[in-house]
Amino acid sequence: MPMQDNAHQHDAVIIGGSYAGLSAGLQLARARRQVVVIDDGRPRNRFASHAHGMLSNDGRPGGDITGDARRQITAYPTAQLRQGEVVSVQRTDQGFSIAMADGAVVEARRLLLAHGVEDTPPAIPGVKERWGQTAIHCPWCHGYEIGQGPIGVLSQGEHTAHYALMVAEWGAPTLFLDADVQLSAEERRMLDRRGVTLERTPIAALEGAAPQLDGARLTDGRLIPLKAIFVGSRVRLSNGFAASLGCELADTPVGPLVKVDPMQQTTQPGVFAAGDLARAASNITYAASDGMTAGQALFRSLLMEELA
Repeated sequence: MPMQDNAHQHDAVIIGGSYAGLSAGLQLARARRQVVVIDDGRPRNRFASHAHGMLSNDGRPGGDITGDARRQITAYPTAQLRQGEVVSVQRTDQGFSIAMADGAVVEARRLLLAHGVEDTPPAIPGVKERWGQTAIHCPWCHGYEIGQGPIGVLSQGEHTAHYALMVAEWGAPTLFLDADVQLSAEERRMLDRRGVTLERTPIAALEGAAPQLDGARLTDGRLIPLKAIFVGSRVRLSNGFAASLGCELADTPVGPLVKVDPMQQTTQPGVFAAGDLARAASNITYAASDGMTAGQALFRSLLMEELA
């Protein structure tokens, strides 16, 4: 028999205990609502040694930031944090039933999805072992630390030129383009003004003592020296809970994400979503802000139900 989390139903359960989920949980805890935050311990930024660009936390390890947040939330008596993996989510007459891998079942009136996404970088040898260190996707998060010098740009999709134009702020870039990618005359003009070198020969592998990077070995044998390479990767939702609940997805430049309104409400009643799974522009500050919005909107939905 499944183990019930406790004898009563929670006001909200949050799947995902990183920046968005913890921010939402804090709002609900301060409203004295019974909230459970469930986390599997695999944040998207776990490959990066430090977080950057977050006001008052610039340069701190991401785990230290979330560790402080967890300690602050657990100071509130109505908040619980659970470590573990969620295996299924179902709608019930009273709200939602969340089954965990350890056999526990958590019941709640509202559900917030904040479990994030997984990056899907290109399958080039050497990318995986450097991910988050010298093979990176966010220049705002890690660009300054490169310290200028030769950098690579490998973007996927129709925004290749725009990505390279932006990344040029952090070094002298070489844009590696697939042979079938066509650039307009205006894109070529802007890339030239930014000093971007175009390279059409495919990359065979990244070389160097990982996670350090010496350069990109091309299929014709040449080695292009690089300190780092920016990879505009696409993402996928880290699980299928949104789809199983019938939440509509939206196509974005990085891949399908959960569709939400300005208050982080999905297309399904009682289901909210925040963080990277609901926003293409990923950033710690964005995630925390969206989590705060979702937590407050979720509270209001509970209040309106109780007043009906």
